[in-house]
Amino acid sequence: MKIRILALLAALMMGAAIPAFAQGTPREPSVADELAIQSLLTGNPVHGRISIPDQRAANLIQPQGREWRAFHNVTLAWVGGIAVVGMLALLTVFRMVKGRIPIEGGPAGRTIQRFNAFERANHWMVASCFIILALSGLNLTFGRHVLLPVVGPEAFTEVSHWGKMAHNFLAFPFTLGLVFMLLLWIKDNIPNGTDIRWLKAGGGLVGNAHPDSGRFNAGQKGIFWITVLGGAVVAVSGYMLVFPFFFTDIQGMQLSHIVHSILSVLMIAVMLAHIYIGTVGMDGAVDAMTTGQVDLNWAKQHHNLWVEEEMAKGRGAVPPASAKAAGAD
Repeated sequence: MKIRILALLAALMMGAAIPAFAQGTPREPSVADELAIQSLLTGNPVHGRISIPDQRAANLIQPQGREWRAFHNVTLAWVGGIAVVGMLALLTVFRMVKGRIPIEGGPAGRTIQRFNAFERANHWMVASCFIILALSGLNLTFGRHVLLPVVGPEAFTEVSHWGKMAHNFLAFPFTLGLVFMLLLWIKDNIPNGTDIRWLKAGGGLVGNAHPDSGRFNAGQKGIFWITVLGGAVVAVSGYMLVFPFFFTDIQGMQLSHIVHSILSVLMIAVMLAHIYIGTVGMDGAVDAMTTGQVDLNWAKQHHNLWVEEEMAKGRGAVPPASAKAAGAD
């Protein structure tokens, strides 16, 4: 029936006679054929008749599927490639120009607690889930072009299978971590006038100024809201795909995939910058999410207002554990 409908449509569009599909007398188009052709011309799905209970199987032609396929194979690949590769190129140029951001005056030899154990554990749960989700998601878009030629069909199939399994199940701890992150840090991530001054001064990344900042500067607040709000949209749209036809129909799932994939690749690009600054891009930054203790001079350089608040609360800096041990001897 599908071949017959497409042939009828092609014949009508070219002004040709209606083709015959059986030997003998040419067959006149039926009302069903005309309705199917009308559906195709207006961009609506073409349905057939089936005897099984699931009526979705009667959907013979779904024109919007061609648009979704073009998006997945062309548009998403371009957007994702430009976002991810562009960010990597930008970070490379930044490193060549700026270098590793040092602690001015060198380490103070005293530390101040920046994050407690629960905050760090939740951060790493979200971060590890995000990394696996990002890699497995990128594989769905670029794997056939990048990974398959390198590892071969069998290995690529195995990697893709387990990546898809991880992608589905890690969505749940990722979402839970976002909820905890919101509850833990929302009070310190409300934008204020200090953030505007921080942005005007280039955040200390442009030039040599070190603008005032509370516990989180404007850049970190931006990362926070991108992670929480963007992650929430990515999670909701992802659940639409994990549970097909449970929340919406095929058109809704195609829209969910478009939103999910575009927002995901943009978040990956942003997180690359976050990872760079938090590790190899800045002296002393990685300590915040490893030991939870940061050097006092680093804290004063990047979060001076927060240090003043902590000192006023009696949460002063202490010597690192190694220094205590040496003094005890």
